[in-house]
Formats: sequence, structure tokens, C-alpha cells
Amino acid sequence: MRVMLRAHMDTAATNEAIPTGALPQSIRRLMDTVKPEAAYFGLHEGVRSCWMVFDLQDSAQLPSLTWDLFQQFNAEIEVAPVMNAAELAAAMGALQSS
Repeated sequence: MRVMLRAHMDTAATNEAIPTGALPQSIRRLMDTVKPEAAYFGLHEGVRSCWMVFDLQDSAQLPSLTWDLFQQFNAEIEVAPVMNAAELAAAMGALQSS
């Protein structure tokens, strides 16, 4: 299932983690693991945030995938299923034929 992971990371925690390299290392580790088809980084609601879209093979992966973000950066995380344009078109076609 394709999902979008959104993480809002605590400012104080990330301020400490940037000079030590912990933040970029954690992000790189996560990206190497999930191999996102898209990843974006910026500010949302005034805090450092990232959005990644990737295929999640098993929901049991979520705790290990998000552990660093929770543990090191006090992140607030949301994970939601998403579709690309082709998948949406297929879904709409299925709705129209039912």
C-alpha cells in the first residue's frame, strides 16, 4: 500500500540534532529503508517537517520506521494511504461501473 508519512519534529530537539549530524543521519536511514518515490522537507505549522510517499509492505514496519523520529526528535507523525493519478482514475472507473 502506498502511504504518505508526515512528521512534524520538535524544534528544540532538531536544533540539538543538526550540529551533531543526528537529524540528517536519521532522515537518510529512513529514506534508505523506505526508498520513497517522493520526499519533501520544510516548515509546517512553524516546525520542521517532512513528507514521504512510499510503499508500505506491512503495517508492522511502522514502529521501527518511525522510532528515531519519535525517540530523538519528539515528532508528531501521521501515516495515511494515498494514490497516484493512475490509481485514482482506476478507482473512479470502478465506482462508475458499480
